[in-house]
Amino acid sequence: MTIEELYKIYLQYPSIQTDTRKLKSGDLFFALKGSNFNGNEFAARAIQSGAAYSIIDDSKYSIDDKTILVDDVLKTLQQLAKHHRQQFQIPFLAITGSNGKTTTKELIHAVLSTTYKTYTTEGNLNNHIGVPLTILKIRQDAEMAVIEMGANHLGEIASYCQIVLPTHGLITNCGKAHLEGFGGEEGVRKGKGELYDFIKANNGTAFVMWDYPYLRDMSNGIATIYKFGTSDADVTGRVEHATQYLQVEFNSGFDGIIQTNLVGDYNLPNVLAAVAVGKYFKVEEDKIKTAIEHYLPTNSRSQFLQKDSNKIILDAYNANPTSMKAAIENFAKTEGNNKILALGAMAELGVDSLKEHSDIIHEIDKHQWKDVLLVGGDFMKVDHTYRKFNSAIEAGEWFRKNKPENAFFLIKGSRSMEMEKLLDYL
Repeated sequence: MTIEELYKIYLQYPSIQTDTRKLKSGDLFFALKGSNFNGNEFAARAIQSGAAYSIIDDSKYSIDDKTILVDDVLKTLQQLAKHHRQQFQIPFLAITGSNGKTTTKELIHAVLSTTYKTYTTEGNLNNHIGVPLTILKIRQDAEMAVIEMGANHLGEIASYCQIVLPTHGLITNCGKAHLEGFGGEEGVRKGKGELYDFIKANNGTAFVMWDYPYLRDMSNGIATIYKFGTSDADVTGRVEHATQYLQVEFNSGFDGIIQTNLVGDYNLPNVLAAVAVGKYFKVEEDKIKTAIEHYLPTNSRSQFLQKDSNKIILDAYNANPTSMKAAIENFAKTEGNNKILALGAMAELGVDSLKEHSDIIHEIDKHQWKDVLLVGGDFMKVDHTYRKFNSAIEAGEWFRKNKPENAFFLIKGSRSMEMEKLLDYL
Protein backbone atom coordinates (compact mmCIF):
# COMPACT_ATOMS: atom_id res chain seq x y z
CA MET A 1 0.00 0.00 0.00
CA THR A 2 1.34 3.41 -0.95
CA ILE A 3 1.44 6.36 1.47
CA GLU A 4 -1.13 8.11 -0.70
CA GLU A 5 -3.50 5.16 -0.32
CA LEU A 6 -2.90 4.97 3.41
CA TYR A 7 -3.50 8.72 3.64
CA LYS A 8 -6.97 8.29 2.19
CA ILE A 9 -7.71 5.82 4.99
CA TYR A 10 -6.25 8.23 7.54
CA LEU A 11 -8.59 10.97 6.31
CA GLN A 12 -11.50 8.64 7.08
CA TYR A 13 -10.06 7.69 10.48
CA PRO A 14 -7.86 10.64 11.53
CA SER A 15 -7.13 9.49 15.07
CA ILE A 16 -3.95 7.47 15.60
CA GLN A 17 -2.98 5.37 18.59
CA THR A 18 0.13 3.37 19.43
CA ASP A 19 -1.11 2.07 22.79
CA THR A 20 -4.11 -0.26 22.90
CA ARG A 21 -4.83 0.86 26.48
CA LYS A 22 -5.69 4.32 25.19
CA LEU A 23 -7.43 3.21 22.00
CA LYS A 24 -10.88 4.51 21.07
CA SER A 25 -13.33 3.11 18.55
CA GLY A 26 -12.42 4.18 15.02
CA ASP A 27 -8.71 4.78 15.74
CA LEU A 28 -5.90 3.60 13.52
CA PHE A 29 -3.51 1.44 15.54
CA PHE A 30 0.16 1.60 14.56
CA ALA A 31 1.92 -1.49 15.89
CA LEU A 32 5.29 -0.02 16.84
CA LYS A 33 8.12 -2.15 18.15
CA GLY A 34 10.38 -1.31 21.07
CA SER A 35 13.26 -2.92 22.92
CA ASN A 36 10.85 -4.72 25.25
CA PHE A 37 7.68 -5.10 23.20
CA ASN A 38 6.34 -5.93 19.75
CA GLY A 39 3.26 -3.92 18.85
CA ASN A 40 2.32 -6.48 16.21
CA GLU A 41 1.29 -8.78 19.05
CA PHE A 42 -1.42 -6.30 20.03
CA ALA A 43 -2.92 -5.88 16.54
CA ALA A 44 -5.78 -8.29 17.20
CA ARG A 45 -6.53 -6.71 20.58
CA ALA A 46 -6.68 -3.30 18.91
CA ILE A 47 -9.24 -4.56 16.40
CA GLN A 48 -11.28 -6.11 19.20
CA SER A 49 -11.20 -2.77 21.01
CA GLY A 50 -12.67 -0.98 18.00
CA ALA A 51 -9.71 0.08 15.90
CA ALA A 52 -10.64 0.66 12.27
CA TYR A 53 -7.34 -0.89 11.15
CA SER A 54 -4.07 -2.12 12.64
CA ILE A 55 -0.95 -1.16 10.71
CA ILE A 56 1.59 -3.99 11.12
CA ASP A 57 4.95 -5.07 9.68
CA ASP A 58 4.80 -8.80 10.44
CA SER A 59 2.51 -10.85 8.19
CA LYS A 60 1.86 -13.56 10.78
CA TYR A 61 -0.33 -11.09 12.68
CA SER A 62 -2.53 -10.32 9.65
CA ILE A 63 -6.29 -10.28 10.05
CA ASP A 64 -8.40 -10.27 6.89
CA ASP A 65 -9.48 -6.76 5.88
CA LYS A 66 -8.49 -5.36 9.27
CA THR A 67 -4.71 -5.14 9.10
CA ILE A 68 -2.51 -3.15 6.73
CA LEU A 69 0.89 -4.74 6.16
CA VAL A 70 3.83 -2.35 5.62
CA ASP A 71 7.61 -2.80 5.55
CA ASP A 72 8.26 -0.78 8.71
CA VAL A 73 5.53 0.64 10.95
CA LEU A 74 7.64 3.47 12.39
CA LYS A 75 8.89 4.64 8.99
CA THR A 76 5.35 4.44 7.65
CA LEU A 77 4.08 6.59 10.54
CA GLN A 78 6.77 9.16 9.80
CA GLN A 79 6.08 9.12 6.04
CA LEU A 80 2.36 9.51 6.65
CA ALA A 81 3.04 12.49 8.91
CA LYS A 82 5.23 14.12 6.26
CA HIS A 83 2.55 13.60 3.61
CA HIS A 84 -0.01 15.18 5.94
CA ARG A 85 2.33 18.09 6.62
CA GLN A 86 2.66 18.72 2.90
CA GLN A 87 -1.05 19.41 2.64
CA PHE A 88 -0.66 22.65 4.66
CA GLN A 89 0.47 26.08 3.53
CA ILE A 90 0.72 27.60 7.00
CA PRO A 91 3.64 28.57 9.25
CA PHE A 92 5.27 25.62 10.98
CA LEU A 93 7.49 26.81 13.83
CA ALA A 94 9.97 24.21 15.10
CA ILE A 95 11.55 24.67 18.53
CA THR A 96 14.60 22.90 19.91
CA GLY A 97 17.34 23.61 22.44
CA SER A 98 19.01 22.26 25.58
CA ASN A 99 16.81 24.01 28.12
CA GLY A 100 13.41 25.69 28.11
CA LYS A 101 11.96 24.03 25.00
CA THR A 102 8.66 23.01 26.52
CA THR A 103 8.08 26.22 28.48
CA THR A 104 8.90 28.31 25.40
CA LYS A 105 6.62 26.16 23.27
CA GLU A 106 3.75 26.48 25.74
CA LEU A 107 4.15 30.27 26.02
CA ILE A 108 4.27 30.67 22.23
CA HIS A 109 1.23 28.43 21.82
CA ALA A 110 -0.66 30.51 24.38
CA VAL A 111 0.22 33.73 22.55
CA LEU A 112 -0.56 32.51 19.03
CA SER A 113 -3.80 30.83 20.13
CA THR A 114 -5.27 34.22 21.00
CA THR A 115 -5.37 35.05 17.31
CA TYR A 116 -4.90 31.89 15.26
CA LYS A 117 -6.10 28.30 15.35
CA THR A 118 -2.84 26.85 16.61
CA TYR A 119 -1.80 23.22 17.04
CA THR A 120 1.20 22.23 19.11
CA THR A 121 3.11 19.36 20.70
CA GLU A 122 1.28 17.86 23.66
CA GLY A 123 3.49 17.72 26.75
CA ASN A 124 6.98 16.84 25.58
CA LEU A 125 6.12 14.33 22.82
CA ASN A 126 9.15 15.60 20.93
CA ASN A 127 10.93 12.44 19.74
CA HIS A 128 10.88 10.21 16.64
CA ILE A 129 7.39 8.98 17.57
CA GLY A 130 5.98 12.11 19.22
CA VAL A 131 6.84 14.44 16.33
CA PRO A 132 4.88 12.51 13.66
CA LEU A 133 2.00 11.88 16.08
CA THR A 134 1.84 15.63 16.77
CA ILE A 135 1.66 16.45 13.07
CA LEU A 136 -1.03 13.84 12.46
CA LYS A 137 -3.23 15.56 15.07
CA ILE A 138 -3.28 18.77 13.07
CA ARG A 139 -6.66 19.36 11.45
CA GLN A 140 -7.63 21.25 8.30
CA ASP A 141 -8.67 24.33 10.29
CA ALA A 142 -5.06 24.93 11.38
CA GLU A 143 -3.58 28.39 10.91
CA MET A 144 -0.37 27.81 12.86
CA ALA A 145 1.65 24.83 14.09
CA VAL A 146 4.29 24.86 16.84
CA ILE A 147 6.37 21.68 16.99
CA GLU A 148 8.85 20.85 19.76
CA MET A 149 11.82 18.73 18.76
CA GLY A 150 14.10 17.04 21.30
CA ALA A 151 17.34 15.26 20.53
CA ASN A 152 20.20 13.44 22.24
CA HIS A 153 22.45 12.66 19.27
CA LEU A 154 23.63 14.11 15.97
CA GLY A 155 21.32 13.80 12.96
CA GLU A 156 18.16 13.59 15.03
CA ILE A 157 16.95 17.18 14.52
CA ALA A 158 17.80 16.93 10.82
CA SER A 159 15.59 13.84 10.53
CA TYR A 160 12.68 15.60 12.25
CA CYS A 161 13.03 18.58 9.92
CA GLN A 162 12.41 16.22 6.99
CA ILE A 163 9.02 15.42 8.55
CA VAL A 164 8.05 18.81 9.98
CA LEU A 165 9.39 20.89 7.07
CA PRO A 166 9.54 23.97 9.31
CA THR A 167 9.12 27.42 7.81
CA HIS A 168 10.29 29.04 11.05
CA GLY A 169 12.79 27.89 13.66
CA LEU A 170 13.81 28.75 17.22
CA ILE A 171 16.71 27.34 19.25
CA THR A 172 16.32 28.27 22.91
CA ASN A 173 19.99 27.66 23.77
CA CYS A 174 22.77 25.11 23.52
CA GLY A 175 23.94 23.96 26.94
CA LYS A 176 25.43 20.94 28.66
CA ALA A 177 22.66 18.47 27.95
CA HIS A 178 22.90 14.94 26.52
CA LEU A 179 26.67 15.25 26.37
CA GLU A 180 26.98 11.49 26.18
CA GLY A 181 25.06 11.32 22.90
CA PHE A 182 26.38 14.52 21.34
CA GLY A 183 29.99 13.98 22.37
CA GLY A 184 30.44 17.36 24.05
CA GLU A 185 29.23 20.96 23.86
CA GLU A 186 30.35 21.45 20.25
CA GLY A 187 28.33 18.39 19.34
CA VAL A 188 25.30 19.89 21.08
CA ARG A 189 25.59 23.05 18.98
CA LYS A 190 26.04 21.07 15.80
CA GLY A 191 23.06 18.86 16.63
CA LYS A 192 20.70 21.66 17.61
CA GLY A 193 22.04 23.72 14.72
CA GLU A 194 20.59 21.20 12.27
CA LEU A 195 17.36 23.19 12.64
CA TYR A 196 19.11 26.37 11.49
CA ASP A 197 20.67 24.39 8.64
CA PHE A 198 17.23 23.41 7.38
CA ILE A 199 15.82 26.93 7.82
CA LYS A 200 18.82 28.36 5.96
CA ALA A 201 18.53 25.89 3.08
CA ASN A 202 14.82 26.61 2.66
CA ASN A 203 14.85 30.41 2.97
CA GLY A 204 12.98 30.31 6.26
CA THR A 205 12.84 32.59 9.28
CA ALA A 206 14.67 32.15 12.58
CA PHE A 207 13.84 33.70 15.93
CA VAL A 208 17.23 34.20 17.60
CA MET A 209 18.18 35.03 21.18
CA TRP A 210 20.65 37.76 20.27
CA ASP A 211 22.37 37.77 23.67
CA TYR A 212 24.06 34.46 22.83
CA PRO A 213 27.04 34.99 20.47
CA TYR A 214 27.04 31.33 19.47
CA LEU A 215 23.42 31.58 18.24
CA ARG A 216 24.35 34.70 16.26
CA ASP A 217 27.14 32.73 14.60
CA MET A 218 25.03 29.63 14.03
CA SER A 219 22.20 31.64 12.44
CA ASN A 220 24.50 33.49 10.04
CA GLY A 221 23.20 33.17 6.48
CA ILE A 222 19.53 32.60 7.35
CA ALA A 223 17.30 34.66 5.05
CA THR A 224 15.20 36.32 7.77
CA ILE A 225 16.20 36.70 11.41
CA TYR A 226 13.90 38.20 14.05
CA LYS A 227 15.94 39.01 17.14
CA PHE A 228 15.05 39.04 20.82
CA GLY A 229 17.25 39.69 23.85
CA THR A 230 18.20 42.26 26.45
CA SER A 231 19.64 44.73 23.91
CA ASP A 232 20.29 45.29 20.21
CA ALA A 233 17.25 43.26 19.07
CA ASP A 234 13.76 43.63 17.60
CA VAL A 235 12.25 42.82 20.99
CA THR A 236 14.23 43.67 24.12
CA GLY A 237 13.41 43.30 27.79
CA ARG A 238 14.97 42.76 31.18
CA VAL A 239 14.11 41.24 34.51
CA GLU A 240 12.19 43.85 36.49
CA HIS A 241 12.27 41.59 39.52
CA ALA A 242 12.06 37.88 40.31
CA THR A 243 11.53 37.80 44.07
CA GLN A 244 8.92 35.08 43.62
CA TYR A 245 7.56 35.25 40.10
CA LEU A 246 9.40 36.65 37.11
CA GLN A 247 8.37 40.14 36.00
CA VAL A 248 9.69 41.43 32.67
CA GLU A 249 9.96 45.07 31.62
CA PHE A 250 10.30 45.70 27.88
CA ASN A 251 12.54 48.33 26.36
CA SER A 252 11.74 47.99 22.66
CA GLY A 253 9.41 46.08 20.35
CA PHE A 254 6.76 45.79 23.04
CA ASP A 255 5.24 48.30 25.42
CA GLY A 256 4.93 47.68 29.13
CA ILE A 257 5.57 45.07 31.82
CA ILE A 258 4.52 41.40 31.92
CA GLN A 259 3.98 39.71 35.28
CA THR A 260 4.42 35.96 34.81
CA ASN A 261 3.64 32.92 36.94
CA LEU A 262 7.11 31.54 36.20
CA VAL A 263 9.81 31.14 38.83
CA GLY A 264 13.37 32.22 38.05
CA ASP A 265 15.01 34.87 35.92
CA TYR A 266 16.37 32.04 33.74
CA ASN A 267 12.88 32.09 32.20
CA LEU A 268 13.50 35.56 30.75
CA PRO A 269 14.58 34.23 27.31
CA ASN A 270 11.45 32.05 27.16
CA VAL A 271 9.20 35.05 27.75
CA LEU A 272 11.13 37.22 25.29
CA ALA A 273 10.82 34.47 22.68
CA ALA A 274 7.05 34.26 23.10
CA VAL A 275 6.69 38.03 22.79
CA ALA A 276 8.94 38.09 19.71
CA VAL A 277 6.96 35.37 17.95
CA GLY A 278 3.70 37.11 18.83
CA LYS A 279 4.93 40.45 17.50
CA TYR A 280 6.28 38.87 14.32
CA PHE A 281 2.92 37.27 13.60
CA LYS A 282 1.08 40.52 14.42
CA VAL A 283 -0.69 39.38 17.58
CA GLU A 284 -2.03 42.43 19.45
CA GLU A 285 0.11 43.45 22.42
CA ASP A 286 -2.71 43.23 24.95
CA LYS A 287 -3.37 39.65 23.83
CA ILE A 288 0.33 38.77 24.14
CA LYS A 289 0.44 40.21 27.65
CA THR A 290 -2.75 38.46 28.78
CA ALA A 291 -1.69 35.10 27.33
CA ILE A 292 1.69 35.10 29.07
CA GLU A 293 0.35 36.43 32.37
CA HIS A 294 -2.33 33.72 32.47
CA TYR A 295 0.04 30.87 31.63
CA LEU A 296 0.44 28.51 34.58
CA PRO A 297 3.42 26.13 34.52
CA THR A 298 2.65 22.46 35.14
CA ASN A 299 4.40 19.10 35.18
CA SER A 300 7.13 20.10 37.66
CA ARG A 301 8.47 22.93 35.49
CA SER A 302 9.28 26.22 37.24
CA GLN A 303 6.36 25.80 39.63
CA PHE A 304 5.98 27.72 42.88
CA LEU A 305 4.11 25.75 45.55
CA GLN A 306 3.10 26.24 49.17
CA LYS A 307 2.73 23.27 51.53
CA ASP A 308 1.79 24.19 55.08
CA SER A 309 4.49 26.61 56.25
CA ASN A 310 6.96 25.65 53.49
CA LYS A 311 7.53 27.31 50.13
CA ILE A 312 8.77 25.18 47.24
CA ILE A 313 10.26 25.83 43.83
CA LEU A 314 9.61 22.62 41.92
CA ASP A 315 11.68 22.40 38.76
CA ALA A 316 12.14 18.65 38.67
CA TYR A 317 11.08 17.64 35.19
CA ASN A 318 14.67 17.49 34.03
CA ALA A 319 18.17 18.76 34.71
CA ASN A 320 21.55 19.22 33.10
CA PRO A 321 24.62 21.18 34.25
CA THR A 322 23.48 24.40 32.58
CA SER A 323 19.97 24.41 33.97
CA MET A 324 21.10 23.14 37.40
CA LYS A 325 23.64 25.94 37.79
CA ALA A 326 21.10 28.56 36.69
CA ALA A 327 18.51 27.23 39.13
CA ILE A 328 20.96 27.28 42.06
CA GLU A 329 22.14 30.81 41.23
CA ASN A 330 18.57 32.04 40.94
CA PHE A 331 17.52 30.36 44.20
CA ALA A 332 20.50 31.83 46.06
CA LYS A 333 19.47 35.39 45.20
CA THR A 334 15.73 34.88 45.64
CA GLU A 335 14.36 36.43 48.82
CA GLY A 336 13.59 33.90 51.53
CA ASN A 337 14.87 32.25 54.68
CA ASN A 338 15.82 28.70 55.70
CA LYS A 339 16.69 27.65 52.17
CA ILE A 340 17.03 23.93 51.49
CA LEU A 341 18.44 22.40 48.31
CA ALA A 342 17.15 18.99 47.27
CA LEU A 343 18.94 18.07 44.06
CA GLY A 344 18.83 14.85 42.07
CA ALA A 345 21.66 13.62 39.89
CA MET A 346 21.99 14.60 36.23
CA ALA A 347 21.76 11.92 33.54
CA GLU A 348 23.31 11.34 30.09
CA LEU A 349 26.56 13.20 30.72
CA GLY A 350 28.88 10.39 29.68
CA VAL A 351 32.56 10.70 30.54
CA ASP A 352 32.00 14.25 31.82
CA SER A 353 29.48 13.20 34.45
CA LEU A 354 31.74 13.09 37.52
CA LYS A 355 33.31 16.44 36.66
CA GLU A 356 29.94 18.07 36.03
CA HIS A 357 28.57 16.81 39.34
CA SER A 358 31.71 18.07 41.10
CA ASP A 359 31.21 21.47 39.46
CA ILE A 360 27.67 21.58 40.86
CA ILE A 361 29.09 20.86 44.32
CA HIS A 362 31.41 23.85 43.88
CA GLU A 363 28.42 25.99 42.89
CA ILE A 364 26.54 24.87 46.01
CA ASP A 365 29.60 25.71 48.13
CA LYS A 366 29.43 29.38 47.06
CA HIS A 367 26.25 30.01 49.05
CA GLN A 368 24.82 29.54 52.52
CA TRP A 369 22.00 27.02 52.94
CA LYS A 370 19.98 25.71 55.84
CA ASP A 371 20.48 22.21 54.43
CA VAL A 372 21.48 20.39 51.23
CA LEU A 373 20.28 16.94 50.15
CA LEU A 374 21.85 15.30 47.10
CA VAL A 375 20.18 12.28 45.57
CA GLY A 376 21.43 9.35 43.50
CA GLY A 377 23.68 8.89 40.50
CA ASP A 378 27.09 10.54 40.52
CA PHE A 379 26.21 12.70 43.52
CA MET A 380 26.90 9.45 45.39
CA LYS A 381 30.40 9.16 43.88
CA VAL A 382 31.87 12.66 44.17
CA ASP A 383 33.31 14.09 47.37
CA HIS A 384 31.14 16.49 49.36
CA THR A 385 30.01 17.13 52.92
CA TYR A 386 26.28 17.33 52.21
CA ARG A 387 23.58 14.78 52.97
CA LYS A 388 23.40 12.03 50.34
CA PHE A 389 20.60 9.60 49.56
CA ASN A 390 20.18 6.81 47.03
CA SER A 391 16.70 7.86 45.95
CA ALA A 392 14.06 10.56 46.31
CA ILE A 393 12.04 8.22 48.52
CA GLU A 394 15.02 7.74 50.84
CA ALA A 395 15.46 11.52 51.02
CA GLY A 396 11.74 11.86 51.62
CA GLU A 397 11.93 9.54 54.60
CA TRP A 398 14.60 11.82 56.08
CA PHE A 399 12.21 14.74 55.67
CA ARG A 400 9.46 12.73 57.33
CA LYS A 401 11.67 12.23 60.41
CA ASN A 402 13.06 15.79 60.35
CA LYS A 403 9.91 17.68 59.48
CA PRO A 404 10.93 21.08 58.04
CA GLU A 405 8.91 24.16 58.95
CA ASN A 406 9.00 27.68 57.48
CA ALA A 407 11.57 26.46 54.96
CA PHE A 408 12.11 27.43 51.33
CA PHE A 409 12.97 24.54 48.98
CA LEU A 410 14.48 24.16 45.54
CA ILE A 411 13.72 20.67 44.20
CA LYS A 412 15.43 19.78 40.94
CA GLY A 413 16.90 16.75 39.18
CA SER A 414 16.87 14.65 36.04
CA ARG A 415 13.64 12.88 35.16
CA SER A 416 15.02 9.51 36.22
CA MET A 417 15.47 10.80 39.79
CA GLU A 418 11.71 11.50 40.18
CA MET A 419 12.43 14.31 42.63
CA GLU A 420 8.79 15.41 42.64
CA LYS A 421 8.14 12.45 44.95
CA LEU A 422 9.59 14.57 47.75
CA LEU A 423 6.34 16.53 47.81
CA ASP A 424 4.65 13.56 49.44
CA TYR A 425 6.94 13.94 52.47
CA LEU A 426 6.84 17.72 52.98
